[in-house]
Amino acid sequence: SWLFHPRQTEVGYQPVQPVPYSHKLHAGDLEMDCRYCHVSVETAAMAAIPPTETCMNCHTRVRNQSAALAPIRESYATGKPVAWVRVHRLPDFVFFNHSAHVTAGVSCVSCHGRVDRMIEVKAVEPLNMAWCLDCHRNPAPKIRPPEYVTKLAWKPDRDPVELGRELVTSKGIDPPTNCSGCHR
Repeated sequence: SWLFHPRQTEVGYQPVQPVPYSHKLHAGDLEMDCRYCHVSVETAAMAAIPPTETCMNCHTRVRNQSAALAPIRESYATGKPVAWVRVHRLPDFVFFNHSAHVTAGVSCVSCHGRVDRMIEVKAVEPLNMAWCLDCHRNPAPKIRPPEYVTKLAWKPDRDPVELGRELVTSKGIDPPTNCSGCHR
């Protein structure tokens, strides 16, 4: 059925993208902050897919003749967006707000894994209801200081669960576990 389509729940889903974009290169080797491309992640429900202009901020000068980047240059010239294929997509009946999670201290790593090590992004967590509820019922292991949310390699200098519990208490984090928290 549609509810169990691999694009919704299968760990390992890794679609072919129209441009060979390497998160390992950009977020890993070059240490670009996730928010440079996903600008709305702290302020909106959706973590925006970057417009072509974001790519061209560098690629007008860097690898500006690369055949692999031809779709980016064509998009820039025509104004037609690149047809990126979403890797992480929740069903339409699920409400998820990136900004609420990120500002609470849930790192990109918690749901998306170490994208800074991925040449091509793939689903590493099931993102299903049981998985989400497990975190909502016990958020402390997934909470870090918000300033480290996009620092994917960050490790606390002490027990992460203890630190998470302190942050949950001090910030008053109380994720909903009732149906209307995610189904609106």
